[in-house]
Amino acid sequence: MTLLSILVGTLVAGMGSVWLAALLAYALLSRFTQHLLSLAAGALLATAFMRLLPEAFEQSVSAGVSAQALFAVLLVGLVFFFLLDKAELWHHGHEHHQAESQAEVHSHDPHDAHHGHVHPHAHAAHAGATHDHGHHHAHGGGWAVLLGDSVHAFGDGILIAAAFVADWRLGLASAVAVMAHEVPHHVGDLVVLRQTLATPRAALFKLSLAGGVTAIGGLVGYLLVGAMHEYLPYFLVVAASSFIYVALADLIPQLQKRLSPAQTAAQVAWLFLGMGLVALLGELAQH
Repeated sequence: MTLLSILVGTLVAGMGSVWLAALLAYALLSRFTQHLLSLAAGALLATAFMRLLPEAFEQSVSAGVSAQALFAVLLVGLVFFFLLDKAELWHHGHEHHQAESQAEVHSHDPHDAHHGHVHPHAHAAHAGATHDHGHHHAHGGGWAVLLGDSVHAFGDGILIAAAFVADWRLGLASAVAVMAHEVPHHVGDLVVLRQTLATPRAALFKLSLAGGVTAIGGLVGYLLVGAMHEYLPYFLVVAASSFIYVALADLIPQLQKRLSPAQTAAQVAWLFLGMGLVALLGELAQH
């Protein structure tokens, strides 16, 4: 039953986020993704601090693991994901800046640039391309996006599996948090892939396959955590460190921009909505 829950949860998080992103991108609602960034940051932080870490410390009592050891793993996990980020393997928006720039050309609102999702890595990726070679750069970027998505999805699957092994309610919260933070990324991915592939349907199909790798990661995670159950608290802390790093290093910096009081209030409201969603799921799952 746990394995079935993992497979369903990882497929919903991996492929569901792609389809929801496609709905937003193709319905020309990309400005809504800025609100999703706030919601995703809130959901990730709440899942890490209200669900994963408390569960890890509860599990550590029976496993005989000290609090110092768990905090050390949390610290090492944050540094580890920072190094993956530097290698451009964990985050996967290599070409988002170029895609967003082209998308803004078609926008009628001169303020849309303040609402677009621009990935931090995109600046480095864009800097390597000249205007003369933009098309070839975007073509190569399509494969970079798919590879990055696949690697990231595999890691997400392992983390979701660890959460499900501990508690199905924890797994549910983790799957929702992963899906929330993947949607804004996939909107940018689809913009890039639509430039490099023949049809929008081909872009959606290939990105869905990359998202489906989440289920493979879930299966591997189930076997790995199942064979090393005494190390479950460590797996949960690693999952929490991933969520914390993504929220603080990737999502929130994109929200730290000069906005009007009304826009700032909306941003904070969506942030708390993400936290409230995780808390509500936890309460509903207990009944």
